[in-house]
Amino acid sequence: MVYIVELPQLILDVKEKLEKDHHRLPVGKNGRDDEDMILWFLKDRKFDVEAAVAKLSKAIKWRQEFGVSELSEESFKRIAGTGKAYIHENLDVNGRPVLIVVASKHFPAKEDPIENQKFCAFLIEKALKRLPNEEGEILGIFDLRGFGIENADLEFLKFMFDVFYCYYPRRLGQVLYVDAPFVFQPLWQLVKPLLKSYASLVRFCSVDTVRKEYFTEATLPTIFRD
Repeated sequence: MVYIVELPQLILDVKEKLEKDHHRLPVGKNGRDDEDMILWFLKDRKFDVEAAVAKLSKAIKWRQEFGVSELSEESFKRIAGTGKAYIHENLDVNGRPVLIVVASKHFPAKEDPIENQKFCAFLIEKALKRLPNEEGEILGIFDLRGFGIENADLEFLKFMFDVFYCYYPRRLGQVLYVDAPFVFQPLWQLVKPLLKSYASLVRFCSVDTVRKEYFTEATLPTIFRD
């Protein structure tokens, strides 16, 4: 067990090791000296300094290479206009930001996979900014009504879970697969083994469950009102 009094020292140990071994990494928000970010990775690695440094340094490098800090609303006007993914304006009953994906509007064969991946990262960043403080998780909802073979995208699903595991640890609280049709099951059987422990965060449920258990009448997403 790690006591609260030990946390400042552990955070300092990570900062010093990052400065010594990864001094080229940026500083500032989401940089090697960002104490809130360091704490998330320490928690994820069960307060193992070496493991936290290894995972955090990779995450910061990814943010640089992927250009996460440069992603903006302006960058994704076209893809956002499709309505296939967005951040709901209200939090769920547990105070979590909600990332909604409308699977029937996703057509991987006609789209740029890199643009989709960057849009995913942008939405995660946008959701995290809605948290009242550095604590908290995201609720992901996949609306699978009308899902067909042309909407299946194994690579994107794997990318999304990999991003949460590697670069946003402990930020994904739960994923709802809403009204999944029979045709979705083969895709789930392929992706489930790749998710490892994250598979336990997935819940298959109905629209009625979303209405009754995750939102109030006032905060329910429009797509689940009909």
